[in-house]
Amino acid sequence: MKNIFITGGAGYVGSVLTPALLSKNYNVTVYDLFIYGDTLEKHKNLKTIKGDLRNTTLLEESLKNQDQVIHLACISNDPSFELNPSLGKEINLDAFEPLVSLSKQSGVNRFVYASSSSVYGIKTEKDVHEDMSLDPLTDYSKFKADCEKILFKYTSDNFVTSVIRPATVCGYSPRQRLDLVINILTNLAYHKKEISVFGGSQLRPNIHIKDMVRAYELFIEIDPNKINGKIFNVGFENKTVNELALSVKSVIGDDVKINTLPTDDNRSYHVSSQKIFRELGFEAKFTIEDAVIDLKNAFDNKLLKNTLDNIDYFNIKKMQNLKLS
Repeated sequence: MKNIFITGGAGYVGSVLTPALLSKNYNVTVYDLFIYGDTLEKHKNLKTIKGDLRNTTLLEESLKNQDQVIHLACISNDPSFELNPSLGKEINLDAFEPLVSLSKQSGVNRFVYASSSSVYGIKTEKDVHEDMSLDPLTDYSKFKADCEKILFKYTSDNFVTSVIRPATVCGYSPRQRLDLVINILTNLAYHKKEISVFGGSQLRPNIHIKDMVRAYELFIEIDPNKINGKIFNVGFENKTVNELALSVKSVIGDDVKINTLPTDDNRSYHVSSQKIFRELGFEAKFTIEDAVIDLKNAFDNKLLKNTLDNIDYFNIKKMQNLKLS
């Protein structure tokens, strides 16, 4: 039975990934600060460690007897990062190489890193693929790109490394985020019956959280030779913001009003996920509409409460309130 170590395993993606791996009979250790609470249900094969990535002593102890690492933890998204750039650098960049080094020293045989599709910056090409130049626009994205290079320095036959560059994740999670584009639009459409779209022609790549979890499952199970030292985009469709708003409206109801407002920011982001399909046979199964349906069901069943004001659903508001250092 494999032992899987997940940093950020109680986060937005982690809190869906962790129970999925437990259901497949993996032993899972979650290493997390739990600043957004702990929604993980107790399980005989689950161990949780409240820990900071900068605490190398605790990390070294925690990594003993682990087979694989999935590194999700970070100060996520640009606004949260920019609240405290020095903290963002410490967590997202400075703590990375010690984690990789300790993992290899501890006998971990596979390390999967969650980077970001934002490392590409703005591209005009139709298909933004993994071999293209990286032009990150922010320190958050730059440090993601830097960590990819650091990771591959440690690659060997006995230490399999791979990088995933996810599109923007959407859908329901026990540790919900409502500050991501589909989730924002769905929350406003459901509760206010009105959403505002700024511009509307900009492209945004998205992926359903269930498909994101399927991708991580694939990367811990697949033949290591197929992923070692490799980078893969993971996305579904590149839709315009207008199209995303219409997808939300199609699920929530025709009474939702869409206001289109002018913007000076017409930047488009888009990625191709052909490589992961071509080389690994992976393709998304869930649509944007599926994500909206899952969120609507969560709202209907009161799984998410006070969603317009509760800071736990909005990373930047929570970070402002916590004043982490």
